[in-house]
Formats: sequence, C-alpha cells, structure tokens
Amino acid sequence: MNTTKKHNFRTIETNGVRLKVMVEGDGPLVILLHGWPQSWYLWRNQIDPLLEAGFQVAIPNQRGYGDSDAPQEIEAYDILNLTADVVGIADALGHETFTVVGHDWGAPVAWNTALLYYERVTAVVGMSVPYFRYPTGALTKQENFGDNFWYMVYFQKPGIAEAEFEKDICRSLRMIHYNVSGSAPEGIVLTPKPSTSGFLDGLIDTEELPKGMTQEDLDYYVEQYKHSGFRGNLNWYRNIDRNMEITPQLEGKKISQPALFIAGEKDIVLQFPGVSLDTMTELIPNLKGQVIVPGAGHWVPAEYPQQVNEALLCFLQECKYQR
Repeated sequence: MNTTKKHNFRTIETNGVRLKVMVEGDGPLVILLHGWPQSWYLWRNQIDPLLEAGFQVAIPNQRGYGDSDAPQEIEAYDILNLTADVVGIADALGHETFTVVGHDWGAPVAWNTALLYYERVTAVVGMSVPYFRYPTGALTKQENFGDNFWYMVYFQKPGIAEAEFEKDICRSLRMIHYNVSGSAPEGIVLTPKPSTSGFLDGLIDTEELPKGMTQEDLDYYVEQYKHSGFRGNLNWYRNIDRNMEITPQLEGKKISQPALFIAGEKDIVLQFPGVSLDTMTELIPNLKGQVIVPGAGHWVPAEYPQQVNEALLCFLQECKYQR
C-alpha cells in the first residue's frame, strides 16, 4: 500500500510483546493509541500536522492488532499490560516523559496510563470514551440489559464474535465503520434487538463508505485484520471487569495532568450506560476542554481531521512546557 510506504515503522519489544510502531520526527513525544476495530492507520491524518508542530510521533499497532504480537491468553490484554506497553514504547525511544492520546479503546488506555504512570505522562487526550470507572459486571452481564442485545456481553465468550466477523472481514469492517459513523442514521446501533442476535444483525449493509473513509482505507484495514484476525483485539473486551478488579488503587483517584476530551456530536458512546461528560470535570480537575465536533460520529479523527487537529495542536502547544 502506498499509504504506508511513506512512513517509518519500527518493531519495538516491550512488556513481553513485539509491537509494530510508526515512529517519525524529533521533539517531545506524542504516542497515539487506536481502538477497535482499527490499527495505527486511524491516525493517518494527524501525523503530518504533529510532525510540522515539532513533535515526535509514535503510533503502535497495539497488542492483538495488525502485525503486532497477539497473545492467546485473555489476561494478556488487561489494563496493566496495555499501559505498560505504552510506557515501554517511550522507553525504547529514549523519552522520560510523553503525551498520550487515545481513541475508543485507546482512550481508556491513555487515561489509565496517566493515572498509573503519573510521573511519565505530561498530558493526556481522550477521544470518544470519557474517563469513568464502573461496577464489575455493569457492562458485561446480560441481566443488566434484559432480553436486549448488548455487544460487550456478546463479546465475552471467545470464538462467537470472531466467527461472525471473520466470515467476511471486508463486509464486517465496512458495516461496523458505517453504522457508528456520522454518516449513518442516528440510533441505528442502539435500536433494541434480541439478545440472541449477532453484532451485525439489524445494521445497515451498504456499499457506501462513511465520511473520512475511502475504498483504499477500507482495503488497508481488511489486510490488517486478515493478518491478525479478531481474537486478540476482542480479548480487550474480555478484560472489562478484570480491569476494575486489578486496579482498586485507582478508585477515586483523579487524573491531574492537563487533559482534553474530543468526541463526535453523534458518537453513540456518549449514550452508553455510565458515561457522563458532567462527571469528567470532577475526575479530571485539569480538563482544559471538551470538544464536541458537529456532525461527527464515532470515528472523529478520520471523519473530521481538521477540527481534531486544530483542537489537538492547540492543546499540545499550550501543554508543551508545562510540568
């Protein structure tokens, strides 16, 4: 793919795994973390603006994704391992401190890296997923959702979702990206359906691609998932309860670094149980802003890169010489 050839990649060994990491530039380090079902490629529109602003940029395929290592064990994907991977990248690049930016699953990793490695993280940006803690079982037990389908419950049993998504990887990725984008009819993903449904059941199956995604982009993601499959990256969801159980020291702890939150106006995550933008100012007292991008859905860095880049650079340049 010509899309990737212009970038420099390194294999970084950290925390018992080998991660494929795009590394470019000099200056203060910014690590960008993607979520599901993505790869480093989510951040393709953020790289050049960050480099031009004088930052070093590191973007891993996180464990379980693309051509990074994908351990089979579910516990290998808990929040302690995921945050240690991030710090290991900074270590490998010779940085004592860094800024961490995360979208979707990358956001909880970013928030928790800021908490668990306070002295290392100078600033933190979360996109789509605010910082919050939740009771064990709240997001993973079917009884909390009655007879309705909830995807985090569906993802808990290994092999089920993998089989559904791997049956036709291109169709799966196209449907997932379209249905939670700002291009889709609002509410389609949260429309109730039976708990016995599959993830893709009831979603719009269209050849149309969402704003911010070309056929070349989709083809690249498909190649990444042909390599990795879905087992490792779905294991992240199988640690949702474990992540709370193994971090009791974080209960009530606040994120004190300068922070920024960015989300799309139509992002369905903002409608999830337990998610509240109002509580973020309590949990993150140094929150510099909440940027809600009009018209954007879940994939805000790809759907509206200009707005994201403006907000991100404004924040990073203000924070550059703090702490």
